[in-house]
Amino acid sequence: MADNNNNGNNSNILHELNYVTTNRFYVEIDSTIAASFTECSGLSFQIKKNVFYEGGVNDQQRIYLGHAEFADVTLKRGITDHFGFLNWITQIFEEKNKDIIMRRNVNILLFNQAGETMMSWTLIGAIPIAWKTPALQADGNAVAIEELTLAYEGLKIAQEGGGGNPTQREIKSRFFQSN
Repeated sequence: MADNNNNGNNSNILHELNYVTTNRFYVEIDSTIAASFTECSGLSFQIKKNVFYEGGVNDQQRIYLGHAEFADVTLKRGITDHFGFLNWITQIFEEKNKDIIMRRNVNILLFNQAGETMMSWTLIGAIPIAWKTPALQADGNAVAIEELTLAYEGLKIAQEGGGGNPTQREIKSRFFQSN
């Protein structure tokens, strides 16, 4: 019996040691990992609050939550060889109806050393709003991306895989489903 308990403890210890030593953020679109980046910033949201004061209640205030505002996400120092990802970025400059057509649900994934998803952020209805490339070099076969900035309409956070959620927009509500 003591051996069985010891094995259980070893399992817990091994699970705790399953951590990331070098962060790399992977971008998944349509169930495919399309690019990787060494830096990700701006994953945040803020909920607006409305404060009301009641007459005669001088020692309290009432707070009602309003709309959520999402900050733009900037991915830095990335590489990709996925032409679908590059086409998505460049088509935004060519399409006439780019407001609806070019949006995608984008998963930003962080893996541990064992290759398991530690954290997943799904940007709902994401669209590229800025793209900057580094100095071009002839000795590589992947396309380097210095910075890619994405605006998005919603955020879903999970500790499991993102799943490459497809983007479905209901025209009536203009809302992207997160599946």
